[in-house]
Formats: sequence, structure tokens, C-alpha cells
Amino acid sequence: MIKLDGIVAFAATVDAGSISAAARRLGLAKSVVSERLAELERALGATLIQRSTRKLSLTNSGETFLPRAQRILRETEEASAELAAQSGKLAGPLRLSAPVGFGILHLGPALATFLRDYPQIEVSLELDDRFVDAATGGFDAVLRHGSIGDGRLIARQLARSRRLLVASPDYLARMGTPSSLAQLEGHKGILYANRTGDWRFVTPTGWSVIRPKAALRVNNGLVMRDAVAAGLGIAMLPSFFVHEALTEGSLVEVDIGLEAEGAELFLAYPRDHGAATKIRALADSLRRSFGDPPYWENRPALPARGDAV
Repeated sequence: MIKLDGIVAFAATVDAGSISAAARRLGLAKSVVSERLAELERALGATLIQRSTRKLSLTNSGETFLPRAQRILRETEEASAELAAQSGKLAGPLRLSAPVGFGILHLGPALATFLRDYPQIEVSLELDDRFVDAATGGFDAVLRHGSIGDGRLIARQLARSRRLLVASPDYLARMGTPSSLAQLEGHKGILYANRTGDWRFVTPTGWSVIRPKAALRVNNGLVMRDAVAAGLGIAMLPSFFVHEALTEGSLVEVDIGLEAEGAELFLAYPRDHGAATKIRALADSLRRSFGDPPYWENRPALPARGDAV
């Protein structure tokens, strides 16, 4: 009979590169791992790993069995997690990556609610404005704002977030308030360095693109917001960065009669990921915390055209 602990030992040995390393990873004696591997091979009637003094290598049978073993372990972990979710006892590590600004403003408070509901989950959160590859970056899930376009990944939508043109009242008093694409081209922009330096708008005939002259390029939305508030130029920022500033009046929305390119917030994770149940639970919790529509979309109405800003 094939035992699961033998499959675990086999997969761990292949992944770690040696029986000794696998034993350390599993917290077992080397002799125990060796015996479990031998028992698995006897049950299968095939040698899976060619052992030598210098290295281990997979036999043809091992190459054939490895993807099946990995799938068995993923499905076992997923089944265990689903049962734990039904009893409210999801547990274990969950490593996340998210952008700095959104993490500080919104994700941190929402994670507190999630962790109160699932106290046995151990979240490790890294905030980074660099692009992180959710399939190979070493994270269980990556929070992104934009589009996914990656067939290796599953995306769980969290919320919609519009992008808004914003400026300070002082800047508009000095430089004038643009009301069309043509007028907008004459203004300086505070641009996000991790994207192309253009602003996209939806028109009846497709996209219209403006490439403003940069007053500042930076890879952090909070710095962009503060630069706009200081009167350095106009920026296109997600609504989750500027909703409080719009309410307070330190920033105002610039209306040119066109809707800016919007985006989704989502959690992305590799297909067949073992932590999928925990990620789904996290996505559901975040959606409840953010609301539908999300709370950052609640803002004062724009002044009518021609009114003072």
C-alpha cells in the first residue's frame, strides 16, 4: 500500500536535493526519510531515485511519478484546508506581497479583521512597489492594481478602483484648470515610474492618450499624492489614494469630460497552489472590509462646470 508519508519524503527529497536536506526540512531523522523512500519504492515496484555518494538523480520512473506525487500533495493539502475552512480553523503560513501605499492605507487595517477571524493563520506581508511575479516570486499571493494577463495565475477580484486626475487648488489657481485633452497637454504631470508615462482616457472611438511633461517621476503613490498637494503638477492616481484628500479639499478632481482608465484590485496566485483555500478566505474577508462599492469611492460631487474650484 502506498503511504502518504512516503510521497511526502519523495517530493521533499527531490525539492531539497538530498535526503539529509529533506530530513532537516521535514524535522525527521535521515534514516526515517530513507526508509520512507524505500517503502514507497517497494510499494510502487520501481526505483524512483538513483542514489550516489555525490548526488541524487531521478530515474525514468521517478520523472514519471514526480508530477503525480506533487499533485497528490497539493490536492491533499487543499482538501485539508477546505475542511479546516468549514470548521473555521484555517491555519498555517500565508506570505503576501502588496504595494506600499495601498498596504499602509487600506490593507493593514483589513488584515487585522482577517487575522481576528482566522487567528491560526500566520501572515507575512512584504510591501514593495516593484513588480512582483506571483508565479515565481516566492509568495503565496500578490495584491495588484491593474490587469493580470497571465495564464499561469488565478485572480480573485477584491474591488474596483477608478483613476482620477487630481491637482491642488493652489496649482489650478496659478496654472489654470484644464477642461479638455488639448488643455491638459500643457500641464506638468506627477508620473508613476513603474508605468508608462501616459494618461489614458475612454472616448467614444477608443482610447485617447496624453503624455504629459514630467515634473516628477516616482514609484510610490503616496509620494505622488503629496507632490500634487504641494502644487507641483497634476497626477492620475487611484481613488484609494486620494479619497480623503478630496473630501478634505487639499486636492480637487480635474474634470476634462472624459473617464480615465480604471483598474481592478485583485489577489493573484499560481494555479494549483496549495494555499488556495486560505487565499480565497482572505479575498472574501478583504472584499467585506473594502465594501461594494469600496469605501474609497465615496467622495463629494464635482463642482459644476464654470464654478470656482
